[in-house]
Amino acid sequence: MEKLCDSETGCCQRFDPAPWDGKEVDFEGVHFIKDHVRSFMHIPLNFGRVMVRNMERIQKEGALADKPLLLSDEHSAWNSDIYIAVSKKVPGAEMAKVPGKFLSKVFEGEYRNMGKWVEEMEQFVKSKGKKMKKIYFFYTTCPKCARYYGKNYVVLFAEV
Repeated sequence: MEKLCDSETGCCQRFDPAPWDGKEVDFEGVHFIKDHVRSFMHIPLNFGRVMVRNMERIQKEGALADKPLLLSDEHSAWNSDIYIAVSKKVPGAEMAKVPGKFLSKVFEGEYRNMGKWVEEMEQFVKSKGKKMKKIYFFYTTCPKCARYYGKNYVVLFAEV
């Protein structure tokens, strides 16, 4: 697979948390490829393979989104659905929409803090006078790029 983007690593772009932290977000009009990842206790087992397969499709069609966005719906400890934002429909891929209004909050640190981050997100949503219906996770960089950049940002999106 060729270089994914014009970044320092050639893989993931350096993430700027400012546009995502404490915002209300609507994904109206955003095209997503939907795929599935197998997990063991929320630890992804085939994430890399799934991403390579989808990124090859996206690159072939020239459908790379301007700003990277990958949502993970970790609906069970054994699998999750992922949604990769694309600039247009990609033939051969399952296309999906992610409807609704969302509150977003950026967290930084090790994945083992995820439970704490979900609790903080629930409190954040309550502080805005809203109720959380569903939660999506945006892992902003791969582990290799997170080590390179020295930051591991995760954005939580709470559907409200």
